[in-house]
Amino acid sequence: MIAFAGADLVLPDRVVRDHVLVVDGGRIADITSSPPSAARTVHIDAGTIVPGFVDAHVHGACGIDTLDAGSPIADLAAVLPQFGTTAFAPTTVACAPDDLQRVLLQVRACRTSAPGPAARVLPAHLESNFINPHYRGAQPLECLRTFTGRGSEASTVSSTPTRCGTFAAADVMRVIKAHADAIGVVTLAPEMEGGLRLMSELRHLGIAVSLGHSGASFAEAHAAIAAGATRATHLFNGMSALHHRAPGLPGAVLDSTAVVAELICDGAHVHPALIRMVLATRRRTRVMAVSDGTAAAGLPAGATARLGVETITAGPDCARLSDGTMAGSVATMDRVLRLLIRDAAIPIVDAVHMCATTPAHTVGLEDAGRLEPGMLADLAVLDAESAVVQTWVNGQLAWSRNRPERPSV
Repeated sequence: MIAFAGADLVLPDRVVRDHVLVVDGGRIADITSSPPSAARTVHIDAGTIVPGFVDAHVHGACGIDTLDAGSPIADLAAVLPQFGTTAFAPTTVACAPDDLQRVLLQVRACRTSAPGPAARVLPAHLESNFINPHYRGAQPLECLRTFTGRGSEASTVSSTPTRCGTFAAADVMRVIKAHADAIGVVTLAPEMEGGLRLMSELRHLGIAVSLGHSGASFAEAHAAIAAGATRATHLFNGMSALHHRAPGLPGAVLDSTAVVAELICDGAHVHPALIRMVLATRRRTRVMAVSDGTAAAGLPAGATARLGVETITAGPDCARLSDGTMAGSVATMDRVLRLLIRDAAIPIVDAVHMCATTPAHTVGLEDAGRLEPGMLADLAVLDAESAVVQTWVNGQLAWSRNRPERPSV
């Protein structure tokens, strides 16, 4: 039993002071005015305890990309706690079926292994092959495919596939069906040929659908939401622009209460004022902050890394391809929280909700994301500048600023 004393506690509806957070058996046991006599007391001076961040869209960090050879998923689980992240959905860009299968096998293995002092691995987020090539962003064109539901054709938007090899849409679907238990959500463009049929197949497999990398009209997006889409991938980015006469996909998302919208809160992809406006127009339960972090996150500006088959360069505000195209973020979830509080002027209770509570609920991690008795003891301890001091997963110390190496079990 551990009692955390001296810190402000960010609860779902308020910040409390002069209280003790009691952890026992990997879960929050109590929030009380004094520590139990049987507990080991951990004193936090001038700090704040928040629920550990849940990153529902992250491709990598610290030079690690989810599509790397080796063991990138376990490696990411080991490094992300230094940024306060206690659970994450490994996210892939469009890739070849063999590469996708390799990632999903790792996701399954990490999810079934004994928990240790590392971030929890959630079912994967496939920012998939089935997107609109005109809104692909940094996604590799030669990896994109068109779903028709007929199963045999090698439909592609590239006539000379090279880095991704030669494969059909059906080959991607075979991998998805074989590893559906390791997939939480698939991003797709509903206006593309077979988009709604693909949505139906994915939902039948128990996989959520997110709308993104799409030029869908307002009507097409609403039809997809009516057909069961429940998420929007990085709202405003990789989709048609919001226009007062043609609101498109972003307008449909803002108009719907059925969709949880991701926002890349790094200060580069979405202006802080617009983040504030989105939160004002939607309940905090329907918008979640994501890092969209890449392998360039945590690296110095000018460093190169990989995003699937692409080479990207870390910049001061985001990662970019060699032609200057934005290629994901260099943010980590601790930076996301600081941006929400400082630049977007969002109260810390709401900012924590966006970084932990809403994403936890959205991905089905119902016993995390809140400081409440019975919840998992996944915690981030912050200093007065909202920098991470310690991260605890399942009641175990996963990272400490005073001991930056990953603690042994």
